[in-house]
Amino acid sequence: MLTLDSGFDSMLFWLRNQGLEIVLIVMIAMIATRIIKKVARMWTGRIDNRHAESDNLVLSEDSKHLHALVQVVSYVAIALVYVLAVVQILLRFGVNLVALVAPATILGAAIGFGAQKIVQDFLAGFFIIAERQYGYGDTVTIDGGTTVSGTVEDVTLRVTKLRTIDGEVVTVPNGQIVGTTNQSRDWARSLIDVPVPASTDIGEAQEALQEVCHEIVDDRYIKDFLLDEPTVMGVESINLDETVIRILVRTLPGKQWEVSRRMRSVISRRMRALSKAGAGEQSS
Repeated sequence: MLTLDSGFDSMLFWLRNQGLEIVLIVMIAMIATRIIKKVARMWTGRIDNRHAESDNLVLSEDSKHLHALVQVVSYVAIALVYVLAVVQILLRFGVNLVALVAPATILGAAIGFGAQKIVQDFLAGFFIIAERQYGYGDTVTIDGGTTVSGTVEDVTLRVTKLRTIDGEVVTVPNGQIVGTTNQSRDWARSLIDVPVPASTDIGEAQEALQEVCHEIVDDRYIKDFLLDEPTVMGVESINLDETVIRILVRTLPGKQWEVSRRMRSVISRRMRALSKAGAGEQSS
């Protein structure tokens, strides 16, 4: 009975001291994690609010890079918090960490050989962030075994998450990325090929398209997205039944598709009017 009582007393003593400390460590780790996440949300919110209050129609390169950097730093900080918490808990259980150095080295080497993909992902993610290859909000095409296009929603040291045009979230490990096409860097360019019937006078068609390019600069839907006046490049190809005339337009990053859709709509109406005018002259 004395042995049981002394063992029970020892257990109570451990719970009142080391046990309580372990509970406090876990609580502090959880609170620190919530604080880190809240601070990260505050910083990203400030970046988004600053963009919303400014006259910029798209996020600047510095804002996109800072957005991605805040996410990476928050994840690393949370990981460090939990590593420190685990170390402190092991100490409270009386584990000799010095004696674990040799086994940990062997285990680390084994994990390093077995988890080369993960190490590769982290290294690739580091260079993606450091070199500013892309950031939060960029529209990119990633070649990671299979080609996927979408808007970057999250960038960490290990993975990149894209939201496709269909609304799907695609997660690509950074180590598998072979090449990246960033369609939202600094400025964008759109090529518009306009098919013209072979019977249409090419000179009149080019003059009509040049008028559209001149007038579209004042279009209320897309004038803020244009960096300069679109240019009629001339005849791109000739087929038996049609001739293709190419137009080149430079836009804000990520706005090239909206500009292209609007210009195609305006060009379509203008070309129909030109065709009707030509048909009227032939009938007369």
